[in-house]
Amino acid sequence: MFTQQDLDQLQNKGISTTQIEKQLVYFRDGFPYLSIVAAASVDKGILQVAEDDEPHYQEAWRHFLKGNKKVVKFVPASGAASRMFKDLFAFLDADNKEPVKESEKLFFEHIRQFAFFDQLNTTCEKHYGANISSLCADGRYKDVVKALLDADGLNYGNLPKGLLSFHSYPEGNRTPVGEHLTEGTYYAKDKDDNVRVHFTVSAEHQALFELLVAARKPVYAHKLHVTFEVGFSVQKTATDTLAVDKNNEPFRN
Repeated sequence: MFTQQDLDQLQNKGISTTQIEKQLVYFRDGFPYLSIVAAASVDKGILQVAEDDEPHYQEAWRHFLKGNKKVVKFVPASGAASRMFKDLFAFLDADNKEPVKESEKLFFEHIRQFAFFDQLNTTCEKHYGANISSLCADGRYKDVVKALLDADGLNYGNLPKGLLSFHSYPEGNRTPVGEHLTEGTYYAKDKDDNVRVHFTVSAEHQALFELLVAARKPVYAHKLHVTFEVGFSVQKTATDTLAVDKNNEPFRN
């Protein structure tokens, strides 16, 4: 089943053939069901703090931060954005040239509300010589989607979620990375106004994360009157999952 090239690749990733065989069994037979008693809810695994007690816990945390403590906000940020756009990918592959499904219609009806709208509009003008409104008026909806997802456009179909323009503010848009830096100032700032944030990222996108942080960190630091210490690490390749074809056999690119 496995070629020598396959085995060499697995070894380089730190994955044993036993682990791969186990993954293939899961693909073929499914994952075992967990014995679930009930959904987690208040008083069933979830503690709800009474409103009158909230100030006590908030003060306890503030007191902790004033001590000689080191707090790090940990952010898993290797998740791909491709799943967010699965309906748009399906639209590109479909025979219909205009939106038909509800998800497709909603995307174009509300396209101006997305934080990335201005960037996408500029990209459309650059590539097609027309803005989004003109392209849609001419029935070129798929060109708009291509400008959003393709590598020669905004490349949102291949980037991790952390790098996308996500939220709009009067002073400008924020990516999830920017949101996490901002959020860290509210509950992870030590007595010397240091905010430590650590991102786990994919190796292929680490340089892009570093560029974004280098560009935005001084802006947020000045605005929020803090000093950021930002670190990165890469998830071990030994945790990778094998890709399989429709017959649950190893897929080779």
